[in-house]
Amino acid sequence: MHRLRSPFRFRRSIASSYLTLRRNHHLHDLENVGSMASRLKTRSVIRFSGPDTIKFLQGLLTNDVRRFGETPGEETSNLPTPNLPLLTVPPMYAALLTPQGRFLYDLFLYRPARPEEKLDKTGSGPRSDDGELELLADVDAQVLDEVVQTFKRYRLRAKVDIENAAQDFSPWQHYGGNFSHKSSKAEEPDAASVGWGAGVDKAAMSASQGSENGWQWFKDPRLDCLGCRGIFPSSSKPPLVEADKETDEKNYLLWRLEKGVAEGSTEIPKGEVIPLEYNLEGLNAISFDKGCYVGQELIARTHHRGVIRKRLLPLKFLNDEGKEAEQKVAPRSEILDAASGKRIGTVTTTLGCRGLGVLRLEEALKKSTSLTILGQEDLKVEAIKPDWWPPEWFEEQRQHSAVA
Repeated sequence: MHRLRSPFRFRRSIASSYLTLRRNHHLHDLENVGSMASRLKTRSVIRFSGPDTIKFLQGLLTNDVRRFGETPGEETSNLPTPNLPLLTVPPMYAALLTPQGRFLYDLFLYRPARPEEKLDKTGSGPRSDDGELELLADVDAQVLDEVVQTFKRYRLRAKVDIENAAQDFSPWQHYGGNFSHKSSKAEEPDAASVGWGAGVDKAAMSASQGSENGWQWFKDPRLDCLGCRGIFPSSSKPPLVEADKETDEKNYLLWRLEKGVAEGSTEIPKGEVIPLEYNLEGLNAISFDKGCYVGQELIARTHHRGVIRKRLLPLKFLNDEGKEAEQKVAPRSEILDAASGKRIGTVTTTLGCRGLGVLRLEEALKKSTSLTILGQEDLKVEAIKPDWWPPEWFEEQRQHSAVA
């Protein structure tokens, strides 16, 4: 199939900047490089299929999975082509918790287009329905087998098959400077997906590499600023990805660190932490309106109490002169308030001069607070409030401080 040239193709100067970025991992360079894409080797794919799939996952996950069993709404529709669904269901971010409400695994759930939602080969009508319901889940590759076995333990008599689909599919992320702020309508379609349909491809934004499966990019279900995410056949590259746009996954990690978003069971320690402290409700991973699910009691009680004293924050590591400096800071290092000597949090993830940490908000975000690392007191730490945080999180903290 003929491949259309993307208008966002890198110029040589930008590609040169990217090479510098890969050597130094400087995030301010990442903002200037432009849109990029990374195959996420730290993530893998499992498949759920069978008539009880929706009911099974609805009783386990933090989000409302019933949406995948409904007909897509008009707000997610695209102009159909033979390889693109008539209507598209956006993906969903969710988590599986322990019965005590602690985080176990995060999942990006996708519902491949059903036959009745796609055109037949003539393009004049829908295909016939084979009756099979299927969901694909993008999960942490490091615990792939463990995730599959955990879901199988919960299966009991439910008519649902759970299998490793890692050889068939690969998760990808499309991100970069173009996603720093909300794109204009001239650059970004109103629909929740970016594929090959003429309705969202007016300026040849995507390469027409699609197969009859209609694989496509979707806006990241967590935050618009994270870019687009998708699951694609492992045998080929996704649309919008040209040779000079594919980049190392570490750059995607840097992108997330700057936004204050953790991902996977290493960055969100499984079996240990409360999901609300890692901001999962602000990342659209938790429904407070659905029925019961595993671990719901602690989540609901913590949410309705209204005060989360600790949250995950982006971190910068600075030298004595206050400039960003790459330092070897180990995960689980403790963060101190230098003035009081109090331990106010813990580093969770690091890369170069950037990181993430769970800190007590009352101390971490005070302008007068001076933060350091325990045992590395010459290293300064700056905690940053992400732009996407909802204002009510700070109102809750102010009310708590006033009562205290």
